[in-house]
Amino acid sequence: MSNLDLRPLSIGELLDRTFSLYRRNFLLFIGIAAIPHLLVLAVKLAQVAVMPLAGKVGAPPAAELQAASRSFVAGNPIAFAAFALLGVVIYLIAILFTQGGTVFAVSELYLGRATTIGQSFSRAKGELGTLFGVLFLNGLVTLVSFLLLIIPGIYMMCRLCVAVPAALLENLGPRDSLERSFALTKDNAGRAFLIYLLYFVILYAAVALFAMPFAIGVGVSQNDPVMVRTWTALSEVGSFAAEVLITPILTIGMAIFYFDLRVRKEGFDLQLMMNPLAGGIPAPRSATTLLT
Repeated sequence: MSNLDLRPLSIGELLDRTFSLYRRNFLLFIGIAAIPHLLVLAVKLAQVAVMPLAGKVGAPPAAELQAASRSFVAGNPIAFAAFALLGVVIYLIAILFTQGGTVFAVSELYLGRATTIGQSFSRAKGELGTLFGVLFLNGLVTLVSFLLLIIPGIYMMCRLCVAVPAALLENLGPRDSLERSFALTKDNAGRAFLIYLLYFVILYAAVALFAMPFAIGVGVSQNDPVMVRTWTALSEVGSFAAEVLITPILTIGMAIFYFDLRVRKEGFDLQLMMNPLAGGIPAPRSATTLLT
């Protein structure tokens, strides 16, 4: 990617570059997504393993399982709550490392430098606090917008889509990164929407392919608790495969979208050409204003 053509991209070119970058560096991006989510999968499989078995094969269907589950939760409320909290924390950490690692990997490739999974994680590790703040504030703003009406929620999601790259690559705090994203995406919300739309279409197709058959197995095996557990575990594995394979597409796409917006609005390509040995991403001319 050292000879990457930095120029304003059409939406078709942007999507093509996203898939090309993913395909050429498949093991890098799939590793960044898979390694943190393996812990999430382990927790989910552990939850399935302790799922109570209700009765014998041929026992009354879902009612027995539901009754046993309620009994298990009522008898072990602290353990159940701790287990659930552990799952949420591990999932959050996985999201932070995956998004941070992917954005840093894309930035290195855009600068024509090689990178590794370990190097990407190392850089993301130092930005976990910032990442958490950006995602929390972004999610809060988007949620409030969705509560008002669906359309404002979608609009805000599209306007704040490059907050993570802005925070990580320009060393901005959560609030400044959201403001930066809102400024960069002005007049470009429609392009962000198309990226989101393609991502969700591919994601749901992957879930249908990898997880839906096992979910159907759960439905048709309600009289066999052992098979319900088996199909549920396989469904979790299928969902893991779908998420790991497809999630990098959105993160890579938004990182490339961030660079494209800077090329269009700030002459990022010219800044990089004038200072090729800087060793990092040239700061925008407005960065000092944002940080004050």
